[in-house]
Amino acid sequence: MPPRVRPTSPHAQIYRWQIGNTLSIVHRLTGAALAVGLLALSYWLVSLASGPESYASAARQLGSPIGLLLLLGWTFAFLYHLLNGVRHLFWDAGRGFERKQRHASGWAVVLGAIALTLCVAAWVWPRLS
Repeated sequence: MPPRVRPTSPHAQIYRWQIGNTLSIVHRLTGAALAVGLLALSYWLVSLASGPESYASAARQLGSPIGLLLLLGWTFAFLYHLLNGVRHLFWDAGRGFERKQRHASGWAVVLGAIALTLCVAAWVWPRLS
């Protein structure tokens, strides 16, 4: 008996790329980034409890250009994840499902996270020097 030809599921080449799937992927990536950031926060807290030398070393590493870039990235990840989580809370309440509302709230999340990240950076930057 010959094997039956089974239909295949649609894949990425069939779907048109949209803001919805992009925001979903970024939400998952920012969640993973926040998990890694939690390790950095734990490192900083342990160094704070371990004494002045340990804290000075952690402050030096997190204050380096790479450390600051990572902190900026984690700030964006936190703010994006937070704003997109609020967006999902509205969806849980049954609001914002129409196409225009979904797109507007998606762009509001992205632009809001960028704007808030820049505000935090502008507030913190003068205090670093």
